[in-house]
Amino acid sequence: MLAELHVRDLGVIADLQLVLDGGMTALTGETGAGKTLVVEAIELLMGGRADAVLVRPGAEEARVEGRFVTRDGENETVLARAVPRNGRSRAYIDGRLATATELGELGRGLVDLHGQHAHQSLLSARSQRAALDRFASVDLAPLTRARDRVRVVDDALASLGGDARARARELDLLRFQLAELEAAHVVDPDEDRALEAEEDALADAAAHRDAASTAYDALLGDGGALDAVGHAMGAVAGRRPFADLESRLRTLQAELAEAASDLRQAGDAIVDEPERLDQVRARRRMLRDLCRKYGEQLSEVMAFESEARTRLTELESHGVRVEALEGERDVACKAVERAGAAVARARRTAAPDLAARVQEHLRALAMPSARLEVVVDGPGPADDVEFLLAANRGAAPLPLAKVASGGELARAMLAARLVLSDAPPTLVFDEVDAGVGGEAAVAVGRALAELAMAHQVLVVTHLPQVAAFADHQVVVTKDERGGQTVASARTVNGPDRVVELSRMLSGQPSSGTARDHAEELLATAAAQRRAR
Repeated sequence: MLAELHVRDLGVIADLQLVLDGGMTALTGETGAGKTLVVEAIELLMGGRADAVLVRPGAEEARVEGRFVTRDGENETVLARAVPRNGRSRAYIDGRLATATELGELGRGLVDLHGQHAHQSLLSARSQRAALDRFASVDLAPLTRARDRVRVVDDALASLGGDARARARELDLLRFQLAELEAAHVVDPDEDRALEAEEDALADAAAHRDAASTAYDALLGDGGALDAVGHAMGAVAGRRPFADLESRLRTLQAELAEAASDLRQAGDAIVDEPERLDQVRARRRMLRDLCRKYGEQLSEVMAFESEARTRLTELESHGVRVEALEGERDVACKAVERAGAAVARARRTAAPDLAARVQEHLRALAMPSARLEVVVDGPGPADDVEFLLAANRGAAPLPLAKVASGGELARAMLAARLVLSDAPPTLVFDEVDAGVGGEAAVAVGRALAELAMAHQVLVVTHLPQVAAFADHQVVVTKDERGGQTVASARTVNGPDRVVELSRMLSGQPSSGTARDHAEELLATAAAQRRAR
């Protein structure tokens, strides 16, 4: 619910702060005092159109902030809107910059404005259809499941290639690719590295053999390393201080002899194989070409081949698979038809009952000739649901959004809300009492109080019969300060509330008769609320 509203420099409002509570709150005051500006401030928080003309004379910008809390008080959201005299408006959600659209999307779940304002959720066709479904307890689950199944089958058919030409082209391409890959016979993801080592050995065979011969001579040739180690051993042999070194030199001599033998064998193993070299180079070129086409590494090329083979099998068995899927689709479509027909029957059956119940409330709200129709049309589940209202006898029913009178629309919304329990936590009614009085005004107040048992209700009213039903009453007044008109607001209780109701009854707050009547109104309204 809306727990706190702060408005600054909006129209005649210089700085107004309201702390609100649950239940029903009536905003009252003289005509032009600024009551509707409070509603316009809330509308700005709902993403409504920001007009620079709303900025108070002498101010640079108007600003509105609203703090919304959940029923348990554990969570809260702060919405804000700034309207500069020049430039674009700014929106904020919990202190974060947002767009007016984002503000509106969030606001629609928090507040519904009824009257001359645009933020009325029941005006949209989608909301009206949802309202009828909730009223009739329409089970949409079978229809949703059936539609989901059709989508799944359609996706499967599309993946098979619905276009015969496209399918033929894909088949040709896959066969060409697989023929190329099968001919290459890539089975080892590390083959390219092994071939690289082999090519290096084959490409420089003569140099490799020369290197081995040179190294061998350096070890075993005249004056080579082995001779040098032998001389060193002879120099220290039998000398006790060099016993350990003699042992190490003997080990080194054996290792050098072994290394020389290995060098001779390695050099002898290297032979010139020009044909094999050509084969290795050709294979490496082919593998690089495959990697360029099918994957950066041979492992990716191998994975592509596996996937292509699977896809080819799918396409080659296309006819069988398509036939099976089309059979499944036929079954799913028939399920959609059955579920849609059931939804349409439920909607068409419930529509007259919903219209009659709303119309019954309209008669009690000073619209005795009003006629509400809930039209259900369209193919399948009959998704085209629209609420039509003929406010006066002989008038043609019109969509709610086209009802000219703000008061008539607000009362129609009030009647609908009394029947439809689902609504945002805060409901704001402006002009709901336009053109009514007497018993009808009492009925409006009673209806608003009933609605306030489940929602926070804010109502702008000129009628004491309506205001008397409120749990809280806020009086908006205006005064001249420094040559400018300034609006202010205060919550009234006890004797102050009686005085305000007296003013609303007779225009004479000090009238004893009016005060008696005001007290009687409050007592009667309280008794009727308790009776519910």
